[in-house]
Amino acid sequence: MAFYRSAGNVPHKRHVQHRNPEGGLYYEELMGEEGFSSDSSLLYHRYIPAAIREVREWALPDQTLRPNNPMLPRHFKTQDLPASGAGIDAVNGRRLLLGNGDVRISYVVAGETSPYYRNAIGDECLYIHGGTARVETVFGDLDVWEGDYVIVPRATTHRIVPTGEAPVRIYAIEVNSHITPPKRYLSRFGQFLEHSPYCERDLRTPTDPYVVAELDVPVYIKHRGPGEGGISGTVHVQNHHPFDVVGWDGCLWPYAFNISDYEPLTGRVHQPPPTHQVFEAHNVIFCNFVPRKVDYHPLAIPVPYYHSNVDSDEVMFYAAGNYEARRGSGIEAGSISLHPMGHAHGPQPGAYERSIGIESFDETAVMVDTFAPLLLGEGAVAVEDAKYTSSWNED
Repeated sequence: MAFYRSAGNVPHKRHVQHRNPEGGLYYEELMGEEGFSSDSSLLYHRYIPAAIREVREWALPDQTLRPNNPMLPRHFKTQDLPASGAGIDAVNGRRLLLGNGDVRISYVVAGETSPYYRNAIGDECLYIHGGTARVETVFGDLDVWEGDYVIVPRATTHRIVPTGEAPVRIYAIEVNSHITPPKRYLSRFGQFLEHSPYCERDLRTPTDPYVVAELDVPVYIKHRGPGEGGISGTVHVQNHHPFDVVGWDGCLWPYAFNISDYEPLTGRVHQPPPTHQVFEAHNVIFCNFVPRKVDYHPLAIPVPYYHSNVDSDEVMFYAAGNYEARRGSGIEAGSISLHPMGHAHGPQPGAYERSIGIESFDETAVMVDTFAPLLLGEGAVAVEDAKYTSSWNED
């Protein structure tokens, strides 16, 4: 993240002796991006963080991807995936929906505590679609609830603990790079600018770190390897609990941000999707659509114009409310649409006329645009609505 934080017990200067009450040394770990050339944090461990007692293979959830062939606009109904959450955790229970070499998108309904986990491939953006959870991390904890984005930096050891009576529903977006606010929202020093639709006050930071006194703790690691899609899994059984950090400081840490704190930008006529951007990563753009006033030109048509994403595939996750442009298509809360490059898409029949005169939209949606074609995962294939392709036909 762009701004500096310090939590817990850190020495007055980096890379110097930092001793525990018994006189022994704490072990300093630099967790940094881009080979010491970008954001980083320094963590101070009670025990050597590199120590491993045992190693074994982790059989990842099905990572198989197949082409969108024939090339079609598609609709997937996550509401048709198993909903009980019993026996399912937020790491092993993910159902892969879509993916390519830059991003993987999954959905999970989790009722159980996940194992300790780190993604060594890239950052994760977890959108909390329902329920509540505590995301316990080596930096400290984040309590999260419906509408939260949780940004977990690459290689952050964490686990997800459902905290309510209902399971937690998570729309998980894993990138092979780093997730950041759009550069145009930031000053050259990294502060959010006045035109940004959110700012530092809207970000929730972890609690102070804490030490857990446990031995022989398995940590599940997703990493590059010979597995399906170049992804493999390994379990490292660490000698001491990974949560042994007494303090840390720096500009790299997990955080939560609720979609309701995003301030939408509107205009006299319909605004293009980049107006709604919230994050970016390599070859991946994140946007969100929130309840808002809509276009106020006297001749405005509030729903989107038809558009061809000639350089990108568009994925829309309809989280809540009524997405005005999709009425009549079968899409509802929990639905996902895939509009691939090469297909002109836009409002369903009748939506143009119905939208005229509407003053506001009550909709919440998360959009991901990719600059490489998306492939279909087993989760998407299992819940596809085959009728969607013909939903624009008027005859």
